[in-house]
Amino acid sequence: MAGKVIQSSKLPDPPRGGAFSAGMEAPAGRTIYVSGMVSMDADGNVVGEGAVKLQTETVLENVNAALEAAGGTLRDVVKITVFIRDMKDYDAIHEVRRRYFGEPYPASSMVEVSSLIHPNLLIEIEAVAVIEEG
Repeated sequence: MAGKVIQSSKLPDPPRGGAFSAGMEAPAGRTIYVSGMVSMDADGNVVGEGAVKLQTETVLENVNAALEAAGGTLRDVVKITVFIRDMKDYDAIHEVRRRYFGEPYPASSMVEVSSLIHPNLLIEIEAVAVIEEG
């Protein structure tokens, strides 16, 4: 992604080594909105019950599959919103995110929620990507 990181000396660095940017200026291109993806396989079975790292990997693979269907990849993501069941999983989730996203990291929000669509799900991620034209 050729987007530009938005930074300011008035803002703190991401807490606890978080893998995200304060903001991103997206390049010109097609904007793709990926619905919240969860850790389910193509048959609707939960993958990685009780394992937040495996669930995060599966979710990001699912986000990538949706982007590939639109002609893009995770490199095109400019913003993600992450919904998690327990904020204690922050570090483990960011460990996985650093493997899937390189710098510049997309802008991000992370919110703890009381439940997701299935009781064994620990994380859900929605994404906004811009696929450059040309």
